[in-house]
Amino acid sequence: MHIEQIIASGLVAGAIYALIAMCIVILYKVTGIINFAQGEFVMLGAMIVITLVDAGMNQLLAACLTVLIVMIISMGIYGAAFYPLRNTKNVLITIMVTIGVGYIISGIAQITWGTSARLLKPFSAGQPLRIGSAVITTQDLWILGTTAAVIIAFFYLFDKTYFGTTIRACMSNREAAKLMGIPTDRMGMIAFVLSGGVAALAGIVFAPATYAEYDMGMMFTLKGFVAAVLGGLTGAPAAIVGGFTLGLLESFGAGYISSGYKDFISFLALIIILILLPNGILGKKTIKKV
Repeated sequence: MHIEQIIASGLVAGAIYALIAMCIVILYKVTGIINFAQGEFVMLGAMIVITLVDAGMNQLLAACLTVLIVMIISMGIYGAAFYPLRNTKNVLITIMVTIGVGYIISGIAQITWGTSARLLKPFSAGQPLRIGSAVITTQDLWILGTTAAVIIAFFYLFDKTYFGTTIRACMSNREAAKLMGIPTDRMGMIAFVLSGGVAALAGIVFAPATYAEYDMGMMFTLKGFVAAVLGGLTGAPAAIVGGFTLGLLESFGAGYISSGYKDFISFLALIIILILLPNGILGKKTIKKV
């Protein structure tokens, strides 16, 4: 495989990982909870949009409705499972709850859609784009374009709006934000719902590129978590860099070693980063006074 194709494939996969990692990091910084069910919202986005399109709905309308449905589901899950944990200091409890929620969603998906893999038709027809020896399909362009649009929208939201300022305040210091009168619990719910919507959007644009299955969510969660850790769990920009870094690592591993080693490379990178760079590839060392 030519290096241009390896880079192109890595960027496409990294775009999905970046979206998931960004959701994980923003939610963690606002609520203190690492959501190990994040990938299930990717799965829901893919499966719901395929179901709606198969029922005859317009693809764009189905995509919009799917994001709305997943955001409503996210709101219900937050209220039932995560809101009661908002003040807990036991990290293990929150991790176990998020894993449990992920398995529940996966189980319901299996009952609803069965175990058969499904594929969504591409968003648009057309000849692939050729850049050197790299071939980029129209759906790859949709993935990259959607990721770019979401990143730009998030940065505008955080930097140019009052809502973004309050979210950033919660991400910086939840206790101080609460003392300043910011409704941190409400911000936590909004962050959870937004992360669910973005994850669903990632599933929608990725559905035509791969077969969607009820159990695909856990692997997306793990890849998103690896990408977030690569970025140091410090903020959205680092998570985005971590996502694209992971995508490129996997692509180079698949291109020069074997595609069967993609997952191995991901988790090997996680172990190495945790041992050698516990603050992430962009993280800064912190000093605690005792």
